[in-house]
Amino acid sequence: MSLGTFDANQAQNLPEIEKQMAVKCVEHAQTYWNLLEKIKPSTLKLTKLDDEIYTDFTQSFPEYSEESRPKSVQKIDEDEMKSAKGKERWRKFSERYEGKVADFNQGTLIRTDSSDEYTQNNTIFVLRLQFYCFEIARCRRGLNDWIWDKEQAEKAKQKGKGKK
Repeated sequence: MSLGTFDANQAQNLPEIEKQMAVKCVEHAQTYWNLLEKIKPSTLKLTKLDDEIYTDFTQSFPEYSEESRPKSVQKIDEDEMKSAKGKERWRKFSERYEGKVADFNQGTLIRTDSSDEYTQNNTIFVLRLQFYCFEIARCRRGLNDWIWDKEQAEKAKQKGKGKK
């Protein structure tokens, strides 16, 4: 039996596999959100390679550098990222992390606007490495700190209610 060459562009999507992947992506998003509530994001390290990924990301994609626009990573333009040119840039960038970052090319969810929670309209599907690039930058630039601040305020409020 010959399997021949596998062409991902011609592969069928199997509903059961898609459901399993969706569940895994949602679990990752929930875990990440919980982490942002528990640890102040500006102090958080997501991988052992955060420094390398961040430097490479901002050099390879200067439009996201902190020097040019500190909040440039706040909002993700899905159309630009997933355009033919964007896909090619990200493919070349991502290939450098094969064997260095576990599951670098696995799919996951990311918020398109870091000033809002995960919602149906604020979530897109990206590669794990793209998630790391944007979320490392967002954390370093303090764009996710509002999540931790909000959770701390809620805890203080609940603690205050308990004393009455």
